[in-house]
Amino acid sequence: MAGRKGYNDHGDTTSLKFIESVCEKWQKRVHATMWSHISQEVKTCIEIALSCVESDRQKRPTISQIVNALKMIDIEKLSLTCEAQSMQALVHNQYTTSSASMGVHDGGTRFESTPDEVGGDDRSTHASMYQETAEPIDYEYKPIIRNPAPSAIGGHADRDIWELQNVTQTSKENILDYGPRNSNIRVEGSLHTPVTIGIMDAIGVISGFKECDYLFQWARSTILSQFSGTNEQGLDEELFRLKNGLQCLRDTLPAMYELIDRAEWRSHKHYVAELLPKLRDGVYDAEDLLDEFRWYMLKVKVDGNGSQSSFMDFFNSVIRGSFNKVDSIQKRLDNISMHLRGMGLHDITIRFDKSVRPETSSFPDETKIFGRDMELKQIIELFCAPRNSSDAHPKRQKGNSALDVSTSTSARNQVGNESRISDLLVLPIVGIGGVGKTTLAQHICSHEEVESHFDKIIWVCVSDDFDVKRLTKEVIQSCSEKYATTENLNLLQKIFSDIARTEKLLIVLDDMWDDVLKENRKHWNRFCAPLRNVLPGSMMLITTRSPQVADKVGTMDPITLEGLEDDAFWKFFEVCVFESGSSSNNDPELEHIGRRIVPKLQGSPLAAKTLGRILRMNLQVAHWNDVLESELWKLSQEETEILPALRLSYMYLPFRLKRCFSFCAVYPKDYQFQKDRLAEIWVAEGFVEPQGDTPLQDIGCEYFNDLLNRSFFQEVHGKYLIHDLLHDMAQKVSEHECFIVERESDFNDIPPNVRHLSILFGGDIDNASLLSLYHLTKLRTLLCEKPLANKKTPASLMEKWLSKLLYLRVIVCDSTNELPAIGNLKHLRYLQILSASPFKSLPAEFCRLYNLQILRLEKCILESLPDDFSSLICLQRLESHGFQCNSRFRSFQRELYYEVSVDVANGEQGSAFRCIKNINQLGELVMYNIDKQSKEHAAEAQLQNKKYLEMLNLSWYGLRSPEDNDIEVLRVLQPPTCLKILLLNGYPGVSLPRWSASSLSDHINPSEILEVLVDNANDITGIFPVLTELVIDKCQNLSCLEHILHPDCVPAIREITIKDCKNLVSVPAERFGDLRCLEEFTVQGCPNISFRSLVAPSLKRLVLGRGDDYSYEHSCGNFADNIDCCSLTYFFLSSYHLTSIQLQMWNLPALEELEISNCESLTSIIGQSGQVLKNTGGSRAFPSLASLSIVWCHELSTMDDLLAEDYIPAIEKICIKFCISLKSLPGERFWKFSSLRDLEISGCGRLSWKNGFFLPSSLQRLALAQCGDISAWVPDCLENLTSLVTLEISLCRHITSIPGSLWSTNLTSLENLSIENCADIVSIGGENAISEIQNVWITGCPGMEELKRPMVRGKRIP
Repeated sequence: MAGRKGYNDHGDTTSLKFIESVCEKWQKRVHATMWSHISQEVKTCIEIALSCVESDRQKRPTISQIVNALKMIDIEKLSLTCEAQSMQALVHNQYTTSSASMGVHDGGTRFESTPDEVGGDDRSTHASMYQETAEPIDYEYKPIIRNPAPSAIGGHADRDIWELQNVTQTSKENILDYGPRNSNIRVEGSLHTPVTIGIMDAIGVISGFKECDYLFQWARSTILSQFSGTNEQGLDEELFRLKNGLQCLRDTLPAMYELIDRAEWRSHKHYVAELLPKLRDGVYDAEDLLDEFRWYMLKVKVDGNGSQSSFMDFFNSVIRGSFNKVDSIQKRLDNISMHLRGMGLHDITIRFDKSVRPETSSFPDETKIFGRDMELKQIIELFCAPRNSSDAHPKRQKGNSALDVSTSTSARNQVGNESRISDLLVLPIVGIGGVGKTTLAQHICSHEEVESHFDKIIWVCVSDDFDVKRLTKEVIQSCSEKYATTENLNLLQKIFSDIARTEKLLIVLDDMWDDVLKENRKHWNRFCAPLRNVLPGSMMLITTRSPQVADKVGTMDPITLEGLEDDAFWKFFEVCVFESGSSSNNDPELEHIGRRIVPKLQGSPLAAKTLGRILRMNLQVAHWNDVLESELWKLSQEETEILPALRLSYMYLPFRLKRCFSFCAVYPKDYQFQKDRLAEIWVAEGFVEPQGDTPLQDIGCEYFNDLLNRSFFQEVHGKYLIHDLLHDMAQKVSEHECFIVERESDFNDIPPNVRHLSILFGGDIDNASLLSLYHLTKLRTLLCEKPLANKKTPASLMEKWLSKLLYLRVIVCDSTNELPAIGNLKHLRYLQILSASPFKSLPAEFCRLYNLQILRLEKCILESLPDDFSSLICLQRLESHGFQCNSRFRSFQRELYYEVSVDVANGEQGSAFRCIKNINQLGELVMYNIDKQSKEHAAEAQLQNKKYLEMLNLSWYGLRSPEDNDIEVLRVLQPPTCLKILLLNGYPGVSLPRWSASSLSDHINPSEILEVLVDNANDITGIFPVLTELVIDKCQNLSCLEHILHPDCVPAIREITIKDCKNLVSVPAERFGDLRCLEEFTVQGCPNISFRSLVAPSLKRLVLGRGDDYSYEHSCGNFADNIDCCSLTYFFLSSYHLTSIQLQMWNLPALEELEISNCESLTSIIGQSGQVLKNTGGSRAFPSLASLSIVWCHELSTMDDLLAEDYIPAIEKICIKFCISLKSLPGERFWKFSSLRDLEISGCGRLSWKNGFFLPSSLQRLALAQCGDISAWVPDCLENLTSLVTLEISLCRHITSIPGSLWSTNLTSLENLSIENCADIVSIGGENAISEIQNVWITGCPGMEELKRPMVRGKRIP
């Protein structure tokens, strides 16, 4: 109600003042004529809301008190009424959870409406449930915030009307229902309250239409305010009829989708096949009509709900023009539905008709099998191998039997174990329809070796009816002469179990479908229950089209059948065509044509049978040439032939996937699909159903993956293709909706109601024919590969298309000279121009494409964007040459913004900046090659005015000398004060500009900003009050950062990163104490930088240098000893210049992790014994330090002071590596580190251990490598390490032996042992002594003759 954070901003305001303030804001939001009607509603709702945030829960009202308080509103002051006979439900605005519900209730009137009625809901029931008298709600004159916990309430009251917000939570019963007026009933709702939509809820026809209720609210309130008398009554009635008609049409669509799905299962019936395209056409028309209303709703939001022009457009185009269309479409759908219902389609069981899926048996239909000798031999060897042989089926065992025998607690493995049979091997044969799975299984069953190996071979044709009782009966009947007459499943399964225990069975389940996986494979598990204790040697063979079925029920890797090899396929084709099996006695010309036909069949045996029958009917050359030139899907086929067989897989898809896959028929064969692009187009077509807050494109990608898993797509070398036969099937099922124009003659075959059309490049396509396409007025998709940006293409072509093809949702064309009349395409969501085109700008009317989501002009150079570019409120992505713009949604702020990436070197001078100028909702901006533009062009971007810009990344190209233009360009690119992240990469200037002070952005609340003081004496006038992250990278000439890092300039900064600025000298680190929010500071690759002291109480992470700083150029600069950061927890230090570390100059009481690396000049780390920290009451130096790492410090000779209990009492990990000058370590003190768990010392060959090496019992990992002569203390140092888990010893000379008793008596927790390249060691007690250690790696120890060398067991220690 109060706007985003408005509640908190009025923390000291009294309740009455707060109510007045909110009412003022609401009065500005609504139409003047409406405020008098809803003012009491607003006030009452605010009062109730305030009582609901009382810190004392006992003072908060109950639901019944709230309802009764609403009833007390004086409805006599309200003029909006409806007649009871037509309106039996209260209506209300549709809001998200953060919006206020502006309900007005009558004075106790009880309604008898039911939720089942159109537009009705059950709120009246709630109103009548509470009969208690409302207690008065007390509002005191005290601050409105009574609970000190901060919370943001609502959204900005003065938000722009078009801002997007998710409304997908709106329920079906919230649909408005208008009727003639009656003074006894009150309409609920603030008709001029801005209702906002979610960016990702922009497609679904049904869910999207719910948002159109706001459109009718707006229209009716406008009628009430601008018309009177008879005109008002007439318009009100027309609006009521249109609203109800649309609602009825909307409610009809789900039933129509289901009816289409059912009809497709009977599309082989002639009468259904005739009605199905008509039903689809009617549904398309209904979707388009409903979608048109969505466009008007978006227009109202863009223009403002008080726009007179919006109403007149809606009045003339919709109210007066659409009702007859709505009524006509509804009658068509009702009529077709009635006919299909009369055919029994509403009552059919969705299952394969036996006529299209005849029952199979184990007897081969073909006496000879072609091209499957290898698979046949492989399977027979698997089946007939001895079961007691461990090598019986090594190559086919699935996943090393992990899912069969593993006892892992993995949930996935547990599910897998339950669904697989423990004692029965299940081999799947998988492949697309018609590839020969059943034929292969039949020849296996009839093979004499298989017949002699098994006691019984049981063949069951499963099809799409995995009925456990039916299948069990058929198994029993296959094993005995008697029929299984009982219907008791328990008795049936007992008989089945007895058979399985006494006879070696081969069970073949032919033609299994995905229904076996339903209900988490419950039916499969139930069928397999009697097979838990089968006779050894029994097997199961299944055939399926579904890789998912093969994966879930198989216990062995599947046999995957592809098309037959060329030679074998030709021989089979000869048999199918020339029944003699040879073409030697036939016309050689026919053979030549036949060999040209064969590649089209992709090695499919069933396709060969189909074409063989067609060709055999007429052995004339002309007939064969006709077949050769025809598409397979156009040829007449019987119900059991290839395309009807493949269509079964399509029919089994969910309806949403059917629409997506059949749409792909608009693309040519061998088209290489891109998953993301196709998903975007599916979204644009309206095929993708919303799922909560998941982006629709992500859901579209899930659809694609589902189709890929079902083998409708194939992945080949990272590209996705559709098998040619599946493509033929897709063209068949979408023959009335999708069409491909390849040549001039194809224009005569285009279906009159085609919805998706593609025009391929090449051929003899004439421009006149292209022009004629404007007659296809129902077209939704136009894909044109033919270039149109040339002198031969008439200018009127694109203009004619765009002015007549008004239902286009997707346009992809190679190129075009211009985009005329495009503003008429109310449904357009996806526009892509593939090649460079001459147009340099978008027409102004382009901004009327309110539904547009994707705009790809990848090779087109745009010099500017239209002024009203922000009107494209659904735009998610814009791409042009050197320019990318993606929409994002800040859910916590409930606002849309754009991420823009620009290469300013591409295109005309200043074009990129001019494009940026008109993107008002610019949230993130990345700009490359800024040095290619002048300051005049850069100024056109007007970044200072971008009030939503939070991240700015500016990059210059390459390394060069500074120029005057550099600082001037950066000066005019001054970011807005709302900026939160600033990145400068490659800036060639010597200094940064002193950006001029500007007023704070309108949407920044001063209460959110820390107190900022402007230091005029130091000429620091720039201010970025909410900047939290600053990155300066590869700015080679930059010398000073005094201004940008001044506390008055960036008071809220949290992260500062400075990298590879070789001439940078000065950083005001001594002022960091005033940066009260600073938490991370990183300096890398700045060899000349220095500062006297670093004082930053809030700093938590400090990185000075990088781990690979081996040279001066890449090193970090020189730092003074004084580092005072009382909150620091992580410190990384790498410096070429540093010679000594004076620990007493570091005040780091909270430090937990310290890394010192590549300090080439560091010779010593010096401290004072018993050192205490300043102002800490006697605390020790690093009381919280848990991890210490010192590596690659070649000159370091001593660090004994640091490795003292006084300095690091809580240390858990010590790592000292490659300090080649290090002479000593206080090994005699290590036992005092009672928390030490990990100790690693390596690459320190000069170390001397004359004072001892004693370790604490807490140690869990010890790694010693090339660490001097430590033999005097090994193995004694290991004796008390009862917690040690990992021991690593390598390159340690003079260690000769470790007693065998040590492993079992002292090192009882040891799991990992590694001894490598220790030339002097001869014994560790023998192999038995270390037999209990899980992972052992012993190599490079030539004297250890007691072990087999190398000795490797388990995993190597990483």
